[in-house]
Amino acid sequence: MKSIRTTCAYCGVGCGIAATVTGERAVSIAGDPDHPANEGQLCSKGTYLGETVGLEGRLLDPMIGERETEWNEALDLVAKRLKDTVEQHGPDSVAFYLSGQLLTEDYYVANKLAKGFIGTANVDTNSRLCMASAVAAHVRAFGEDVVPCTYDDLDSADLIILVGSNTAWCHPIVWRRIERARERRGAKLVVIDPRRTETAELADLHVQIAPDGDVPLFNALLRTMKHSGYVDEKYLRARCSVPEGFWDQLEDQPGIPQETFREFAAMVATNPRMVTLFSQGANQSAGGTDKGNAIINLHLSLGRINREGMGPFSITGQPNAMGGREVGGLSNMLACHLGFSEAERTDVARFWQAPALCSGPGLKAVDLFRAIDEGRIKFVWIMATNPAVSMPDAAFVREALRKCPTVVVSDVIADTDTALLADIRLPALGWGEKDGTVTNSERCISRQRALFPPPGSVRADWQIVCDVAARLGFGSAFAFQSTAEVFREYAAMTALAGEHGKLLDLTDWADCSEFEYAAMRPFRWGGAHPLKRRYPTPYGKARLVSVSSTPPAPAQPALPLRLNTGRYRDHWHTMTRTALSAKLSMHRREALVEVHPEDGATYGLEQSGLARVATARGEAIYRVSLTEAQRQGEIFVPMHWSDLTASSARTGLLVEPIVDPHSGQPAFKNVAASIAPVHPDWRAFLVTRDPVRPEADYWSRAKINGGWLHEIAGSGELDADALLPAGPRREASDPKRGMLRLVVTDRDGGLAAALYVTRNGQLPDRDWIVRQFAAPDAGTTELLAGRPAAAPAERGNLVCVCFDVGECDIMKALEEGAETVKDVSSATRAGTNCGSCRTIIAGMLKRKKQSSLEPVS
Repeated sequence: MKSIRTTCAYCGVGCGIAATVTGERAVSIAGDPDHPANEGQLCSKGTYLGETVGLEGRLLDPMIGERETEWNEALDLVAKRLKDTVEQHGPDSVAFYLSGQLLTEDYYVANKLAKGFIGTANVDTNSRLCMASAVAAHVRAFGEDVVPCTYDDLDSADLIILVGSNTAWCHPIVWRRIERARERRGAKLVVIDPRRTETAELADLHVQIAPDGDVPLFNALLRTMKHSGYVDEKYLRARCSVPEGFWDQLEDQPGIPQETFREFAAMVATNPRMVTLFSQGANQSAGGTDKGNAIINLHLSLGRINREGMGPFSITGQPNAMGGREVGGLSNMLACHLGFSEAERTDVARFWQAPALCSGPGLKAVDLFRAIDEGRIKFVWIMATNPAVSMPDAAFVREALRKCPTVVVSDVIADTDTALLADIRLPALGWGEKDGTVTNSERCISRQRALFPPPGSVRADWQIVCDVAARLGFGSAFAFQSTAEVFREYAAMTALAGEHGKLLDLTDWADCSEFEYAAMRPFRWGGAHPLKRRYPTPYGKARLVSVSSTPPAPAQPALPLRLNTGRYRDHWHTMTRTALSAKLSMHRREALVEVHPEDGATYGLEQSGLARVATARGEAIYRVSLTEAQRQGEIFVPMHWSDLTASSARTGLLVEPIVDPHSGQPAFKNVAASIAPVHPDWRAFLVTRDPVRPEADYWSRAKINGGWLHEIAGSGELDADALLPAGPRREASDPKRGMLRLVVTDRDGGLAAALYVTRNGQLPDRDWIVRQFAAPDAGTTELLAGRPAAAPAERGNLVCVCFDVGECDIMKALEEGAETVKDVSSATRAGTNCGSCRTIIAGMLKRKKQSSLEPVS
């Protein structure tokens, strides 16, 4: 069997994959050892991509309303609605909302149609939600959206600073690079984050700022560097433009304890080889652009940029967020890093032979959906994203889409929260079927390659757009026959970037053959340090940008807490892919609200109980996790759950539509909130072969081997019959304790479902029940008892998903003399595959060492 080299579907690290097709819809996944981004390593999500390539939940044929149809009817209707909308209301009544899940070729064609031929700049992307502030910071400082570093700089750094990034969870392969630099070079690690994340737990220094405390910290740090003589005055004079009064406006209060600040400043002063990585924790803020520029200001002022082991490094969230930025997927730019000056517009119109090039920037994401609600946008085409879950104020977004006369959704999954609001659904290729390119965080362009033939009648996104363009009369400009042909045109268009002083240049690929495109190996545009020779500003110099702190939000007595949102290690976006993997669902089967124990006591919360989180925009219910990793007065919830996976855990409902004034990026990280316990009459869990949607106050479901695990809680009476499949049943009950247990078998005697209910008692160990559910010979007597006849060995919380290693297994290895992560891995195999659990192991080692040093009273 032949291995096919492709690129991972998840984060912006852009890992290479060697995939071997083993069946009709089956694939063996390994890291590509020759890919520069990951050198053969994969995190848990990449490792278990093979569990997500089935056809469960797929949209396989076009749909008009709830009716399946043929492509011609669906595309004719899309084109007619689009044409009628433009004729009756003008091009600005049309919008496209795209995604970092699209390939560069898809992005390019959609952007070309919308901005060049329909004449609307209302083309934005879900990358607006994660990286737009970094883009704006790059443009303000450098004159172009250019990341000045590569992953190789981490290998050479002596000091690595992480700002707003739980790298060990969100970018695990980058974390492995950081681990390697610490092991080999003794590199120091500073983590700047309000939360004591798994990453912060392992840092040499955790700088625990208040939410939105980044700018005062970096301004105070730069002020200290200036007064202490560490600013590179020669570099500033030669390469940078400094605004009048810049040094006078720097704050001198870092917002953290002076002892911590002095330690941080000393580490910066004594380690010139310094890389600062920043991600969503910095970007998703009303002051996200200023945060990015505060970081860039520090590097420019110290001359720590454009050299090995140095630079400010924005880490993107999605697999092709960077590719979308390159081809103009944001509403405030044209393709190839070009803007809307008269000269740039003229050249773009000439290159495309565009009859109706848009005249200026369009609406950014939050304003775009506001315009839909107000009736200004009457046709919206959403591709490969789920804004009904992921956008801030998601209830408002849903109502806006319900009002819109025409909603078209191109997607892989049939019934996402957004797709269910569509008038027309178009089935698109998924990962493993698509063919094209993506650009990762370090500007490395890689190929995604098809592993399987298209299922059903699904088509590539770029082909769908071209088919609609032809029906609108633009066929000659969209007569692409392959992704290679699209890429060649885009590569040729980057010549315009050079003509306007930009650095983006792919012209070497403008004449590539189909074979050369098919054989493309990963390559970085711009080299290792693209800004080394010049900055693409009008005067050739970088710009320091005066930035100021985000004003603190006024106190709201009814909303006394600050809500932070973010990602889990093994899940991705709104889980349309990762929720299909039993392995990936094991790490976090429910959405947790993380609360400091003292806050838990104040608000009457119990560990593993339920709590309602409310903001000015909405409310949601989560399982409670009391943890001292969370600061008092602040709570944290994940972003992933949707109406498909839980009854009331959509975090987008809670976030207010407040945006950064420069980038338009929403502020997901600092929301006024309240919390209160939820006291259900009964609690239950259910394992079934097929997923169900319980009628209950609370439910959440997760994939397990052989089926689904549902957590349920509610008031009144539970209708067990509505939850369980037909078949022979065995029952155990205790009316006094409100305990009910039901086991259902199928006609062959195999286990079909098991339900466990209690009103005031304890529920059995779920993990044991789940293992029995996957076993071929599970006994109903033991299942009714909720435990095996012989007590199993205690396992503790799961640590290693790959090899099913629990906390107790790790503790046993530590007690038997393991002193390093490598020792634990040798004893248990934990951490030897994807490596995503290595941070947990390292944290356990650190806590054991600390406890052994504590004096005995």
